[in-house]
Amino acid sequence: MDYDSIVIGGGHAGVEAALAISRLGFRVILVTQNPDRIGAMSCNPAVGGLAKGNLAREIDALGGEMGRLIDKSMIQYRVLNRSRGPAVQAPRAQADKAVYQTWARTAVERQCGVQIFMDTVVDLLTQDNTVQGVVTERGQRISARTVVLAAGTFMEGRVFIGGFDAPQGRLGEPSAEGLGVRLREMGFPMGRLKTGTPARIAAHSIDYSVLERQDGDPREPFSFWRFENAVGDLEGAKDADREGRDRSEEVNNLPQAACWITYTNERTHEIIRANIGRSPLYTGKIRGVGPRYCPSIEDKVVRFPERDRHHVFIEPEGLSTNEMYLNGLSSSLPEDVQRDFIRSIRGMEKALIVRPAYAVEYDYLDPLDLFPTLESKRLRGFFSAGQTNGSSGYEEAAAQGLMAGINAALKMRGEPPLVLGRDEAYIGVLIDDLTTLGTKEPYRMFTSRAEHRLLLRHDTADMRLTPKGRALGLINEGQWEWLQEKTRGLEAIRELLRVSKRENKSLDRGLVDGTFALEEIRGYADDLQNFPQEWVNSTALDVKYEGYVEKERRIAERYAKLENIKLAPNFDYHAAAGLSAESKEKLSVVKPMNLGQAARVPGVRQGDLALLMILARKGASGDRESDDVL
Repeated sequence: MDYDSIVIGGGHAGVEAALAISRLGFRVILVTQNPDRIGAMSCNPAVGGLAKGNLAREIDALGGEMGRLIDKSMIQYRVLNRSRGPAVQAPRAQADKAVYQTWARTAVERQCGVQIFMDTVVDLLTQDNTVQGVVTERGQRISARTVVLAAGTFMEGRVFIGGFDAPQGRLGEPSAEGLGVRLREMGFPMGRLKTGTPARIAAHSIDYSVLERQDGDPREPFSFWRFENAVGDLEGAKDADREGRDRSEEVNNLPQAACWITYTNERTHEIIRANIGRSPLYTGKIRGVGPRYCPSIEDKVVRFPERDRHHVFIEPEGLSTNEMYLNGLSSSLPEDVQRDFIRSIRGMEKALIVRPAYAVEYDYLDPLDLFPTLESKRLRGFFSAGQTNGSSGYEEAAAQGLMAGINAALKMRGEPPLVLGRDEAYIGVLIDDLTTLGTKEPYRMFTSRAEHRLLLRHDTADMRLTPKGRALGLINEGQWEWLQEKTRGLEAIRELLRVSKRENKSLDRGLVDGTFALEEIRGYADDLQNFPQEWVNSTALDVKYEGYVEKERRIAERYAKLENIKLAPNFDYHAAAGLSAESKEKLSVVKPMNLGQAARVPGVRQGDLALLMILARKGASGDRESDDVL
C-alpha cells in the first residue's frame, strides 16, 4: 500500500480526519484541489453558537484541533443564551478567517505522518466490496487501506448568482468533477443539496453611527488544554488561575473587534419581491434543497410576508481585511438586485460589494447508507464525513471528520469502533440523527435535537469525553495529568458546596431555585478561593441541578439497555416473519447496529421492536445463527 489512509478534501472535516488518523499512528495522504485553501472558512467567520459551541468543545475534549484553531484566531468571544439555563448556553467566537486558515494548514503540515497532495479524486479503486485506493484527475493511482471522503460542497458543485451559474464549489474555485458521477454508477444513493452565503462589503463604506454595536464578553478559550498541548508548567498554570489571571491571556494577543446589528425594512422586501422571478431558487435552475433553518433573504421574504424586518449582523472577516460579512442576507439574486436591496438597509446606503452573495448546489451521499461509525454499508473501508453526508456548518463537519478518522484508524487496528451515545455527546446525537433518520435538507445541530442536553453542557465535555480520547491515544500525558488535577479539584469543590448547603439555608435555596448568582458562592465557602473560578462555576451548576441530572441519567440508562442489544448488519429483515412491511423496508435501509437505534427509525412499531428483542435473545442463546441477530 502507498498509504494507510487517504483523506479526500482539505476542509474542516478533512483536517480533523487526517490529523486523527496520523495521531493514531497511520500514514495519511490528504488529497486536495488547492493546498492554499486547507481549513478555509467558506461562509461565516465564526466557530460555535447554540449546540455548535458544544460540538467544538467536544472535538477538543476528544483530541481534535478545532478548539485550538479558534483560540489562535479569535477576535471576539460571546456566550449565547446567558439569560437561559446552562444546558442551552454555548460559546461563540468570531475568527480572523485568514489566521484560522493559516493555523489549520500549519497543523496539518506539522503533523508527522501526513502528506498533502494537490489533485482531484475522480474514482475509487475497489476489490471484493472493499476500498483499495483512489484514482485522480491526472491519472495517479494511490492505494490505501481506508479512504475518508470529505469533499464539502465541491463534489459536482455548481454556483448560482441570478442568471449566472458555473461548475464551482466556492465562488471562483472549480468544483470536483467526476467522483459524484462515479459514485452514482457504483450504486451509492446520492442527492443534491443547496446552501448559500451572503455578500461581503467594504468596511469603509458602512455608516456605523446608525448601527447597534455588539461587543464581546471577556474572552475564554474553547480548548480545555492550557499552554499549547498542556505540556507547560502545570503548577504555574494552577497558581495563575488562583490569582484570577485574565483567561484571555490563554487565547491569543489579537485585538478584539466589534460586530454590528441592523435590519431589513419594507423597502428591502419590496426590491426582493419585485425581482423574485430572477432568483434561480424560483426559476427552477436550482434543484437541490436548501437549509430550512438558515434560509436566504428571498426565502425569508416569501415565507414570512408578515415580518416587516429581519436582523442583519455585520461581522468582520478578519483584522487584516476590509471585508465585512452580512450574516442574515444569504442570497442568489442577481448582483444588481443585491446591490439595491443591501443599499436600502440602514447604515449600508453607500455599501460597496466586494464579493457577491451566491448559492451553491452539490452532490451528497445519503447518510442512511452509512453505519454510525460513518463507514459505508456497501464498501468496506470507505468512510464519509461533513457536508458530503448532508450536514451544514464547520462544527458538524469537523465532528464527523474526527469520528470518521478515529474509526478508520480503529478499523486498521482491528479494534472495535467508537460510537458515541446520544447521552454522551452532541457528536453522538449528530451522527445518530444522520445515520438513523437521514436528511433531505442540510442538517444543522440544535440543542433541541438532544433529548439529554442537561447532561451535555459545553463546560463538561472534557469530563465526558477526554477519557475516551486518552484510551484511543489522542490525549497526551500533559493533557491527561491536567484532567486528573481538575477532577480532584471538582470533587473537592463539590464537597465544600455540599457542606455549605447544609450549614447555610440561603445558599441551599439559591442553588435550588436558581436565583443565587454563581460569583456570590465564594462568600459562603472561603476555601473555594483556592480553585479556579470556572471550576467553581461548573461544580455549582452540577450541585444546583444534581436532582434533574440524576433523573436524566436514570432515563439514559434505561435507553442504554436497548443500545446494548446488538443487531447484525447483515440480518435479512424481509425474511423475518411477523415484522410489519413498513418496518421491514425501513430497517433494511438503515441496518441498525442495536435495538436502540432500531427504535429511533421512523415507522418502526413497538410490536416490531418486541419481536426484534425476542430474535436477539434467541440469537444470544444459540437458537439462531449469530450472524443474523446478536
